[in-house]
Amino acid sequence: MKPRKSLADRVYHSLFSRISNGDYLANQKLPPENTLSQEFGVSRPVLRTALERLREEGLVYSRQGAGNYVRAPQSTPVGFARVETLADIQRCYEFRLNLETKAAGLAAERYNPPVLAEIEEALELLRDATGSHQHREDADFDFHLAISKASNNQYFEATLRALRDHVNVGMTLHGQTLMRDGAKSLQEVLEEHAAIFTAIRERRPADASRLMQAHLEHSRDRLFGGGLIDLSMK
Repeated sequence: MKPRKSLADRVYHSLFSRISNGDYLANQKLPPENTLSQEFGVSRPVLRTALERLREEGLVYSRQGAGNYVRAPQSTPVGFARVETLADIQRCYEFRLNLETKAAGLAAERYNPPVLAEIEEALELLRDATGSHQHREDADFDFHLAISKASNNQYFEATLRALRDHVNVGMTLHGQTLMRDGAKSLQEVLEEHAAIFTAIRERRPADASRLMQAHLEHSRDRLFGGGLIDLSMK
C-alpha cells in the first residue's frame, strides 16, 4: 500500500503544479486517464487516487462520461480578502507566525505517527527538489498543512486551507528569491524544514514552536530583504 500512496502523491503534486502554473487553464479538460497514466508511468488506480485528492481540494471536477476538468479558482478564499499588495503578504506572514508556531508545538505534544508520515513525505519531496536545484511550493504547503493537521485541532488545518491562495503567493515569491540566491539558500531552507520535523518527531514542543517561528521569520525576511513595511495605522 505504501508504494501506491507514494506514487499517487507524486502524480498529485505534478498535476497540482501544472494547474497552479497555468499549464492547464480553468475549465480546460485534462488529458484522458490513459494518456496521463502512460505519461506518469503509473496504473489507472494510482492516477485516480491523485485525481480524487485534486477533486477533494476543489482543483478539478468531473463530468460524467466527459472526463476531468480544471475548476475555476474562487476569486477570494472563504473568509479572507484577496492578496493585492506586498503589505498583504507581510500581514499573511504575521498571521502565520501566530497560527503555525502554535500548531507546530501542538503537533509535537500530540504526537501522531500517521500524520507524522505525511509531514515526512512532504519533506522528502522538498529534499528531492533541493537536490535538483528547484523549489516546490506545493510540497512546501503540504509540509505546513500536515503540521497543522498533526495539531489535532481542526481549526488550524481549516484556517490554513482557507489561506492556501494567500500562502502560495508568498511561497512562490520566496521560491523565486531562493532560486536567484542559489543552492546554498535552498539547502538552508530544507534544513529549516528538517529541523522542525525532527523536533516534532522527538516530541519537543518548545523547540518545534521556536524552529517554526524562526523558519517563517527567515522566509519573510528573505522575501522582503530585511526591510519590512510599516503597518502602523496613521
